[in-house]
Amino acid sequence: MKFMKLGSRPDTFYTAEAVRSVSSEVSSDLLIQVKGSKYLLHKFPLLSKCLRLQRLCSESPDSSSQHQIVRLPDFPGGVEAFELCAKFCYGITITLSPYNIVAARCGAEYLQMTEEVEKGNLVQKLEVFFNSCILRGWKDTIVSLQTTKALPMWSEDLGITGRCIEAVAAKVLSHPSKVSLSHSHSRRVKDDVSCNGTESLRHNKSGNKGWWAEDLAELSIDLYWRTMIAIKSGGKIPSNLIGDALKIYASRWLPNITNNGGHLKKQVASDSELDSGGEIASKHRLLLESVVSLLPVGKGAVSCGFLLKLLKASNILNASSSSKMELARRIGLQLEEATVNDLLIPSLSYTNDTVYDVELVMTILEQFMSQGQSPPTSPARSRMAFERRRSRSAENINLEFQESRRSSSASHSSKLKVAKLVDRYLQEVARDANFHLSKFLSLAEIIPDFARHDHDDLYRAIDIYLKAHPELNKSERKRLCRILDCKKLSMEACMHAAQNELLPLRLVVQVLFFEQARAAQAGGKVTDLPTNIKALLTAHGIDPAKPTAPLSTTTSIHAEDNWSVSNFKSPKSRSSTLRMKLAEDDDFNQNGLTHDGIGRNSRFKAICAIPTQPKKMLSKFWSTNRTATEKN
Repeated sequence: MKFMKLGSRPDTFYTAEAVRSVSSEVSSDLLIQVKGSKYLLHKFPLLSKCLRLQRLCSESPDSSSQHQIVRLPDFPGGVEAFELCAKFCYGITITLSPYNIVAARCGAEYLQMTEEVEKGNLVQKLEVFFNSCILRGWKDTIVSLQTTKALPMWSEDLGITGRCIEAVAAKVLSHPSKVSLSHSHSRRVKDDVSCNGTESLRHNKSGNKGWWAEDLAELSIDLYWRTMIAIKSGGKIPSNLIGDALKIYASRWLPNITNNGGHLKKQVASDSELDSGGEIASKHRLLLESVVSLLPVGKGAVSCGFLLKLLKASNILNASSSSKMELARRIGLQLEEATVNDLLIPSLSYTNDTVYDVELVMTILEQFMSQGQSPPTSPARSRMAFERRRSRSAENINLEFQESRRSSSASHSSKLKVAKLVDRYLQEVARDANFHLSKFLSLAEIIPDFARHDHDDLYRAIDIYLKAHPELNKSERKRLCRILDCKKLSMEACMHAAQNELLPLRLVVQVLFFEQARAAQAGGKVTDLPTNIKALLTAHGIDPAKPTAPLSTTTSIHAEDNWSVSNFKSPKSRSSTLRMKLAEDDDFNQNGLTHDGIGRNSRFKAICAIPTQPKKMLSKFWSTNRTATEKN
């Protein structure tokens, strides 16, 4: 800690009552009121160094009273700062430190204790001490910067805040070994560190490139934001260190950022109730938006998990739409790093009755898929409830971000990972009774076909959705299952689908057909469907020998969603399942009309008009498949 003693009486230190006791040494003829305190003092020592007091006394003579009264209700720094200035005027030794230098400097400026009034006045001495001692020490500078928060306007006008920020940034940009850490501490506690201890501390910090992040995390958000802007503008600090510093700061001031977002919501609600005006929530919101605006542009500078935690917090704190959009854009650049739990963002919108914010995830996926593409010239179709506006940081670095986005395209392996991620995410959100079919399809269809090597996870998500939404009609179930490719289902999934009574009949037939094809390929010969299944299909107007038209195009699984194949029987047992499905099929009523009013007989005849040559068609299909397999 840097200390300085000013005054004509070295080796003497006076308490806060020292100024009041001066009246016993000299005649008192001036009564000064500062805030709630009164000081009975002699004019001469004060007026000889304080131009403001000279002017006040000359402008308001008070001959009717024994003591002239001067009121200073707006004195910067309050009573403590005034006593420091008054002690200096009376020649009493004062002790300066990083904790009171700012208040003393503002008080001296208020009293106009300049060189024009008297040589060697307090303003000049404080400036020398501040520039030569305080700004040379790392923690002394940070402590002084923190104290400017109490006097923001005065500190700005006197350039104290700006000089502290510049000094901190310069030290961060320089080599740690060249930085004098001083003996001070970020918190106002007594420091007993010896010189040897200080050298050891400096040595330890030199080995850590991000040695400065913990100390800066003590700053309030407005000072921290300005300091980080100054550091980033230097261009010497890697993006990953900037990201690490932001994560430390967010964890310091939003402690629950590392936990489930629901805990943060509870904390904010509790604090808001105690604050009766939501002031705590507003501070958290400002802090979060400021952290978002400081995020470095480079991909991987911060982890995808941390970005998603910020996004969850922004949802809970009702942050600005620009901050949410900024996070969604950045998450899209590295979505392959995310987990399903990361994407389960609670929905707090009054217009959205789903448990999780699917619209936000959809926007993230759009950003992921648009990597490597130029920004659209016209506004894209909005899938979000909030407006897509640029944030403050996006305005500053928009060109750099767009260049980074164009130069980085999602790799093939990244798309494979994201496809798995989306299918398992669908398994979670599919359980929500308010999750609409159109949203399910939008999420599933945004993934390109080549990114799904198998459709087992997608089938599981469809199965879960059908169970959670029994109210779906036949048309909606067919629409849902159209995204499933039976050729990409595993044997286990096919066996489950063949006896799944929730699936449309056409899909079950297609599953049976490809399962039969797989078995034929594995056995080296063509087999036929069992006679009883063929009879059922033919009775329903479906040619069993002709493949149906294509329906085109790690999260824990709940017990009820697991596939069990231990009790599965031979293909003959599937006839009972099909018989039930045909009996329950409500496409045909007793009058032979469909729900669309189309006659059953005409449809049946049209289907039966297809030539039925089972073995020839199957043989042709097998040979085609073998040829395609050999090519691959």
